[in-house]
Amino acid sequence: MSHGAKKQRIALIGAGMAVAPHLASLQELAARVEVAWIVGRTPERIGAAGRQLPGAKTTTRLDDVLADTSVTAAFVLTPPNTHLDIVSRLAAAGKHVLLEKPIELDSRRAEQLVAACRAAGVRLGMMLQHRMRPASIAMKQLVASGALGEMTCASVDMRWWRAQSYYDQPGRGTRARDGGGVLLTQGIHTLDNFLHIVGAPSDLVAFANTSAIHRMECEDVVAAALRYANGATATLNATVAAYPGFAERIDYCATLGTATLAGGQLDVHYLDGRNDRVGVAQMLGGGADPMAFTHHAHMAVIADFLDAIASDREPAISGASVLTVQRLIDALLESAATRQVLSFGP
Repeated sequence: MSHGAKKQRIALIGAGMAVAPHLASLQELAARVEVAWIVGRTPERIGAAGRQLPGAKTTTRLDDVLADTSVTAAFVLTPPNTHLDIVSRLAAAGKHVLLEKPIELDSRRAEQLVAACRAAGVRLGMMLQHRMRPASIAMKQLVASGALGEMTCASVDMRWWRAQSYYDQPGRGTRARDGGGVLLTQGIHTLDNFLHIVGAPSDLVAFANTSAIHRMECEDVVAAALRYANGATATLNATVAAYPGFAERIDYCATLGTATLAGGQLDVHYLDGRNDRVGVAQMLGGGADPMAFTHHAHMAVIADFLDAIASDREPAISGASVLTVQRLIDALLESAATRQVLSFGP
């Protein structure tokens, strides 16, 4: 889309903790997108967001957005348990949707939401921005090309920290509002990236627990083993009880070498002695401040979403593509609850 083309008019729905990188991205993309509305529950939050986006109207009523035919798309940044209702109403009004993760509380509701957008003929993009980081893109291309040979084993490691004060916020860490703990709220970013790069396993078994660190309903510690169709295995380690928080890491070991993605940096070690590096190592929201990361990957997702609308194509991170990680998280928690090895499959 050329910068001379007509600006997309959008609505921002939800003005809580997740809004900051969206605001920063939208300010940089001001030549391409105009925020017409900011919708939220509290006048203080929507007022604060509105001060950063002069010209946007603020409201507590979604109906104001639904009735505005000049608005072509909406960014939905509300709690997971509200997504199905809000997105279904937006889709019915013909508005494209960029949705903050996860899709919904569980994969059944997630599938209903994706189907509602498909039936209405609107695009559904997801804010799972880890896929857009340069090192992630490089690792995806490397694995897909076969340059590392056949997979032997892999691991995904997310040892993060959240203080109890984080879970003292009303509804946080509850099934009713968030749908889950470390997997659905924090780990979904790295898990989605892992599945995007490595692919889905054929079988899995998991253990989950709520540790002595936190007073919360959902899990804050998960360990799992995954098996792939060729017999390769992978391990998963996810927690928000590892002080002070460490960079997340994905390892992919194969017959010609190993690739390691850690905190935005890719290191490749080939059996023939060659080494490659892409990106820069950094902490990306794994510590006490969950918003301690740059907005550049958010901006890449938003720019792609705007391109997708203009070109009438699927966004690079489509709602349908995220159903796999929602299903995986459901399966991990089911395995932990039943102590069963479960078949997964594509």
